[in-house]
Amino acid sequence: MFFHEYPIDEIFASVDEAGLTGIEFWIETPHFWLRDLPTGDLNAAVHAHPSLAPITVHAPVLDLNPCSINPRVAAASQQYAVEAVALAEEAGATVVTVHPGRRTAKRTPSAYDYERFEIYLARLHEAAKGRRVRVAIENMEPKVNSLLCTPEGVREVLDANPWLDFTLDVAHAMSLSTGEVYRYIDLCIDRIANVHLSVVENGKMHLPVMGSRAAAAIVRALSRAGYDGCLTLEIEDRNFAHPLSLEEKISLLQDERTFLEGCLS
Repeated sequence: MFFHEYPIDEIFASVDEAGLTGIEFWIETPHFWLRDLPTGDLNAAVHAHPSLAPITVHAPVLDLNPCSINPRVAAASQQYAVEAVALAEEAGATVVTVHPGRRTAKRTPSAYDYERFEIYLARLHEAAKGRRVRVAIENMEPKVNSLLCTPEGVREVLDANPWLDFTLDVAHAMSLSTGEVYRYIDLCIDRIANVHLSVVENGKMHLPVMGSRAAAAIVRALSRAGYDGCLTLEIEDRNFAHPLSLEEKISLLQDERTFLEGCLS
């Protein structure tokens, strides 16, 4: 959402200018999504910015729920995720991140919800066969109707699905406690393919990491554990006191990069 309102080429150029070495392309970026997914434009942006390649991709999630009690909503949501795997492969992405879905009612997930989840995983598995892109499922915030929001739950799903990888969302885990992040690392490090990096403060989710001792410690812990994959900055631009200009966004990313480099030096 950080570059939500910008066209594809400008998003890539801005991330490149900030000196970052990768980008996670969100398929529901309006300039892409509302023009019927022009994959040629995405591929052109990837080729025009080789320092950002290979990219990662985030599957569609807005208004979607692959485990919905409504069978048509579930089917459409699953199909979007399946198509995202193919799109990511075409773009040369290393990882495509998917969400697990949730129980529609704000109640503890039932056996029915987990049946839907198994159907969803089976469809993703079929879509991933013969492709190089890794499918990584993301941990969600610990809410009553979440299907996948504990380290033990993620580990169980990974053990049952050897083809599946894991995207660790630090802020989602940190919303419970910083210690929860380390439990995910301890239990799931061998399957982490991507890390969504941001922090939580005073109830605000997906804040920048610069200056955060907790974020610095987490990055160092990942490195010590042998993780050498993507650190994807997930920053919500609505958390700032005023709308950020493009120049301010680039500058902020430069500061984030400098901070992270310092954490690992």
